[in-house]
Amino acid sequence: MLEQISLPLINTFKTKKLSFNSKHKMDGLGLLKSLENSSINVVFFDPQYRGVLDKMNYGNEGERQIERSKLVQMSERKITSFIKEINRILKPSGHLFLWTDKFHLCEGIADWLKKTDLAIVDMVVWNKGRIGMGYRTRRSSEYLLILQKTPIKSKGIWLIKNIPDVWTEKIDNKTKKHPHQKPLGLQKILIEAVSNSGDLVVDPAAGSYSVLEACLLSQRTFLGCDIGKF
Repeated sequence: MLEQISLPLINTFKTKKLSFNSKHKMDGLGLLKSLENSSINVVFFDPQYRGVLDKMNYGNEGERQIERSKLVQMSERKITSFIKEINRILKPSGHLFLWTDKFHLCEGIADWLKKTDLAIVDMVVWNKGRIGMGYRTRRSSEYLLILQKTPIKSKGIWLIKNIPDVWTEKIDNKTKKHPHQKPLGLQKILIEAVSNSGDLVVDPAAGSYSVLEACLLSQRTFLGCDIGKF
């Protein structure tokens, strides 16, 4: 059972004050720094920033942006600090699933990856099934970059071979828990693609804790936190 975590595992990850499969309110950098080098197979990271909104000068107009505008934003420096810590804790050939927006996708995130062992190996486009803002085309997608720590390989590491690179999954507004809530089904199948039952999955900026839910559905063990109320 997932809740029966052995003491040696807890000692290894220095998480005596943190419980698995739970929600913790804390800075994710602190959680990452508590973990051992090369100890984790899978990390999800959804940094909080306003790349597209600031580029378009939308401000916080509109009902759909009110909750988003209240979230604490991460600077480029802080995002880079998160990724350096993630690089440190990932096992060789481990995966980071990194959410990004159209602005950062086009401008590039090379600066985030400097002095790490991480390389972009694939990307999934999430079709949200609803139309958003845009001066020209209207945004209906978000982008999940798939990064792998060296050595880069897929054989024996990536276990599910039929995941499409465009994933359609709509989030029901009636059950939505967070302005940036991410698709449960996509996260679940990606977790299953790169880990085994009982493996530890880390999310240091958990938001709605959809990764926690995906871990429970896939029989993985979750360790994560967020600074927000969600």
